[in-house]
This record gives sequence, structure tokens and C-alpha cells, in this order.
Amino acid sequence: MRPAEDNFSFLETAILNFRKRIVCIVGTRPEAIKMAPVILKLQETSWAETIVVATGQHRELLDQSLAVFGIKVHQNLDVMVEGQSLPRLTARLFERLEPCLSELAPDMLLAQGDTTSVMVAAVSCFYQNIPFGHVEAGLRTADIHLPFPEEFNRRVAGLLSTLHFAPTRGAQANLYRAGVQEADVFVTGNTCIDALYWMRERAPPLPFSIKDSSRIALVTAHRRENMGEPMRQMFQSILDLRRHYPDLEFIYPVHPNPSVSHLARDMLSREEGIHMCPPLDYPALVSVLARCTFVLTDSGGLQEEAPAFGKPVLVMRSETERPEAVEMGVARLVGSDRGTIVAEASRLLDDQEAYRSMAKGVSPYGDGRAAERIRDHIEAYLGA
Repeated sequence: MRPAEDNFSFLETAILNFRKRIVCIVGTRPEAIKMAPVILKLQETSWAETIVVATGQHRELLDQSLAVFGIKVHQNLDVMVEGQSLPRLTARLFERLEPCLSELAPDMLLAQGDTTSVMVAAVSCFYQNIPFGHVEAGLRTADIHLPFPEEFNRRVAGLLSTLHFAPTRGAQANLYRAGVQEADVFVTGNTCIDALYWMRERAPPLPFSIKDSSRIALVTAHRRENMGEPMRQMFQSILDLRRHYPDLEFIYPVHPNPSVSHLARDMLSREEGIHMCPPLDYPALVSVLARCTFVLTDSGGLQEEAPAFGKPVLVMRSETERPEAVEMGVARLVGSDRGTIVAEASRLLDDQEAYRSMAKGVSPYGDGRAAERIRDHIEAYLGA
């Protein structure tokens, strides 16, 4: 008869063999933040073995962001090469992901959003017959080139996904229109709200010396379609606003892309009251978001996060795949035109009623339980 400890060891081994292996792939810092709540929920279970694979696109930022949540990367594909083109990045991702998936043989792969990593992961899973779960599925604009290349990436992911985790009813409707079966689509809310609420309780003090009387605009600008003259117009609008409103200070975490950082430094670095810095870690970003007056951005994540804190969002793009915030009146499309940006920001700064109408403190993107729902749908699908 086996000793008791041997029986336990045998049982423990059997349980481990029963567990479903789930690979979570992350490439950029926003992906890390939005995937972190899902990874944490999966790590809490007894039925899932969760493996985190990083592509290495935003290596330092990625490690930093995951560390905030206590998450470690198990494998790094290390695909990033300075100045590489999209075709070269895509080729390196395909080349390095194939043997990784062959070795790990996951029961499911999860990826979030619309980066090149996500598109390559979806195609690679299709080639290797691995179920693919798409977190933040169903976002769409009317133009495959806007934003570029994200709209193309998410359409490809949507075509190949096994489970579609849509953040909103609008995203769900987009998937239905694209021919996705209703049984494969689940409205979960957006995991960025999960991460935001989690971090709100842990955010540090504001990482800048700002006068208590100052109003603050948080700025992010990095979209490929805005590089060049559109971004020049955007930066000029910041200079106009700063000179017209002496009490308005700007916090601008500058994207490391040289096409962005060189122009930002040339145009903005000598102006007092414009605080340029490297990309903020997530806790610091949440602190700035909580303190700011409004947000000027061409990114996607802040369109979701800022409304939850009651911060108006001026979206420096002509289209958005997140129309719910615009429809609710907490975000507004202003494009990249200098005059339009200045006019819309001035309206918020001069008209208290206009400001209050956008600072509602409501979010159409979730209640902080998206990751929990995603975990439960995966468990049901895998029969765990």
C-alpha cells in the first residue's frame, strides 16, 4: 500500500496532467495592462496552467507593466530590432512564434487588441489548429486604413478567432455583421476597466511638481497616420493653448518612436509648463489621469479609461473604433487640425457647463469584472 504522501503525490500529478494549458501573448505595454486582469484570474484557478509569452516589442515597458501586477514572463520571443519595418516585424513574429507554439502545445492561446502580435498570433493558431481567444474583439472603423495597421490586424483576428470577447454591445454587433456566429461572441466589458479599478487603490502620488491651482491636460500622441504634418498641427495646438491659458499645464509622456520624439522635442521642449517625459509606468499614468482636467489623445486605451474617472477626452483622430464614448458624450473627435483642437479644448476650459456635460464619471466600457467573465467562458469552452 502506498504511503499517504505517495498517494497525495500521485493525485497531485493527476490534477496537474488534467490542467488546461493557456498561453497568453503580450507585445506592447497596453496589451500587458489589459491582459493582466485575465492572467491573474486564470492563475487563481486550479484547472489552468497559464504561460505568459512576450514578443519583446516594448520589452522594458512590458516587463515594468506586468511587474506592477506581479506577473512574470515565461518566454520572450525578442523580436524587436531598432527601426524595423512592419513587414520585417511580421516576418520575425511568424518565425519565432511557430516553434514556441509547437513546443508549448497550448489548449488555447489568448491575445488582446489589434497589434501586429495579435494578428500574427491568430494566423499562427489557425495554421497549428490551436483555439484562439480574442480579448477586446469586434472594434471596427469604416476604413481598413484607419487606424493603420490596427484596423487590418483586428479584422484578421476576428476572422480567425474561436472565442470573441467583445467589450461592448456595439462590438458584438460588429462581429455579427462580419458573420461571426452568435454562440462564439461574449460581451464581457473591457479589461482595461478591471485594471484601472485595481490600480486606483494603489496609485502613487503625482510624479510631477504641479501647482495646486493649475489645470492639467494629459497628452498622448503616437499614431502612424498622424506622423508628419498632422502631428505638427497637434503640437502647435498645444503651444497655442499653453500661451493662451497660463494656468494650463501639459503632461506629455512621449512615445519612443523617433518620428514622434524628435518632433516633440523640437517643438515643445523649450516651452515652460509642458512636462515631457518618457512613457509613464501604469501606476503613475493612473495618478496623472486622476488629477488631470481633460485628455488630448490619439490612442485607444485612454478613450476607455478617462471616462471612468470623469475626464473629458478630445480624440485627435478623424475616426474611432470606440464610438460608445462619443455617443455618450464623454469623448469628442477633434481630428488633427490645429484650430479645431484649440477651439474644442478652449470650450472645455472656458465653459463650465460644457465641461460638466463631458465629465460625467460614467464609462460604457465595463464594471471591472470583464476578466472574471472571460475566465468563466474559457473554462466552459475547454470543459475544465
